[in-house]
Amino acid sequence: MADAWTALVEPYWPRTRALLEADIAFQARRLAGGGLDRLFAELHPSVRWHDNVLTREHGGTDHRDLEGEGLVLMPSAFKWEQVVIVLDPPWQPTLIYPARGVGNLWVADAGADAAAAALGRLIGHTRAKLLTGLTEPAATAWLAHRYGLAPATVSEHLAVLRDTGLVTAARHRHEVRYRRTELGDTFAGGEGGGLHRAAASAREATARAK
Repeated sequence: MADAWTALVEPYWPRTRALLEADIAFQARRLAGGGLDRLFAELHPSVRWHDNVLTREHGGTDHRDLEGEGLVLMPSAFKWEQVVIVLDPPWQPTLIYPARGVGNLWVADAGADAAAAALGRLIGHTRAKLLTGLTEPAATAWLAHRYGLAPATVSEHLAVLRDTGLVTAARHRHEVRYRRTELGDTFAGGEGGGLHRAAASAREATARAK
């Protein structure tokens, strides 16, 4: 375990710890300002808090009455999409969730990827981040949590990406999920003539948005 820590975690620990501490501080402010209702409202898209009951979407049938034990909320830098709930004794009930902004933790430095940097200069770094992050369909709430953005901000940027033909939207149950189009895949990959066509569309959309 010590060797694994030294090779895999320690080089990235300072920024990982900073991310986790920032999430803890953010969630503490939400709890202090609005109680459990506000805390769980945006903790993770799959988590619901209603009538003093916490449920997880697609979480199986396990049930646990805390009876005063309390619930540990543990942010993680290694959980990207789902939450994990630990109920087995002797552990204290724990909910492990992706830390706010975890999508920014493992991205390459701006100078390490010239194509990604150019994409950011062209359509804006936030839109570039959302576009390259849509490797599979995702909802606004999930993208907002992953990148530490306000849902309204994500919606605005996704609307521009949709207007350019880089992403498309489809309703899935109670939410709308976005995915890259074929042109969006080419644009995000930064290759071929499709990049130039997408770039022209992005310039037009950016001009309209101003």
